[in-house]
Amino acid sequence: MSFLSKFDPEIADAIENEINRQRSGLEMIASENIVSRAVLEAMGTPLTNKYSEGYPGKRYYGGNQFIDVSENLAIDRAKKIFGAEHANVQPHSGSQANAAAYFALLNPSDKILAMNLAHGGHLSHGAPVNFSGKFYNVVFYGVSKDTGRIDMDDVREIALREKPRLILTGASAYPREIDFAAFRKIADEVGAYLMADIAHIAGLVAAKIHSDPVPVCDVVTTTTHKTLRGPRGALILSKIADRLRPEDKKNLAQKIDSAVFPGMQGGPLEHVIAAKAVAMLEALQPDFIEYQKQIVKNAKVLAETLLAGGLKLVSGGTDNHLILIDLTDTGLAGKQVEDALGEVEIYVNKNMIPYDTRKPTDPSGIRLGTPALTTRGMKENEMKLVGEMIVKIVKNIADENIKKEVRESVRELVTKFPIYQGFSVL
Repeated sequence: MSFLSKFDPEIADAIENEINRQRSGLEMIASENIVSRAVLEAMGTPLTNKYSEGYPGKRYYGGNQFIDVSENLAIDRAKKIFGAEHANVQPHSGSQANAAAYFALLNPSDKILAMNLAHGGHLSHGAPVNFSGKFYNVVFYGVSKDTGRIDMDDVREIALREKPRLILTGASAYPREIDFAAFRKIADEVGAYLMADIAHIAGLVAAKIHSDPVPVCDVVTTTTHKTLRGPRGALILSKIADRLRPEDKKNLAQKIDSAVFPGMQGGPLEHVIAAKAVAMLEALQPDFIEYQKQIVKNAKVLAETLLAGGLKLVSGGTDNHLILIDLTDTGLAGKQVEDALGEVEIYVNKNMIPYDTRKPTDPSGIRLGTPALTTRGMKENEMKLVGEMIVKIVKNIADENIKKEVRESVRELVTKFPIYQGFSVL
């Protein structure tokens, strides 16, 4: 950062400090990962200088011949990874991808059936404070109080009663596998579109170790920066045909493209799209499948260690990369535990649990994930150590000697699994 350090040392220092934070701590926020040097290089290029409103071959500005090459590679690789008929790689974020999908499929005030935010859904799935809850009529399904899992009979009952135009499946804090085929049956029964938001599990889906929504859903959205291990951004996968609106002039893929541009966005971020292409090429390599398998193995061992330490987990465990700790029996709040773990450089996030009695800003849960630690090369033995550290902090939350001991253990562990050593992660 020689140029930046000279011109803006304050920003350079902030960046350097953040890199050091990532190096010295255990990043366990389930929605975070660590990109490769190749992805970083693609993002930090003069592609950021170019305006490219429109799509490859149909731009509103001249001089996009090389931008078209880059974006077409991202499109083709996304389609290949997920076996999709159509891919739009321009959305800046998962929320914008969801907004564009709604815009393509629905009219304002149309009814959506989605997962309750408090039960593991996402803000953009209809939360009242979000655009999705303000523009659309959203009704919710959740998880069983006894099992912590989605009850498909309950989903069907709600769908039959409410007759939604769109059924949305996917979550940001659901540790179990989603049965997309079961949602398809319900959608067909009530004549609804079926959409899946796989932002969290996209890497697992790409590696075929989670049930696949692409063959059964009309539209699939995902971010590119979680288990897919790419830059911060999103993409939309869809079918070419429009199953429910044969009278429309545009097919579903065309409606998605029109919803993204000019419907929701102007110029795409082509330096980020190039980085998405790089990440998707990485996802097409054989070792990516092994990486995804290791993410799941690590999560299972971590869950087992937490349970053995006396902590309660929502649904009793995990099928994917994510674990949700229920702190109710400990008498501790999520924010309190998040802060205590942060003091020892274990980074997690407070999170609501199903049927939470506490407020969303200080809920009863903690969400953990294994993608970033798995990227660093950690495996089952390390997950056991990390789980034991977390248990120790939760059970001794005010003990400064314990915190010092755990902090030293964290620093010892991270030195064995460095990131960006020589600015390379792979």
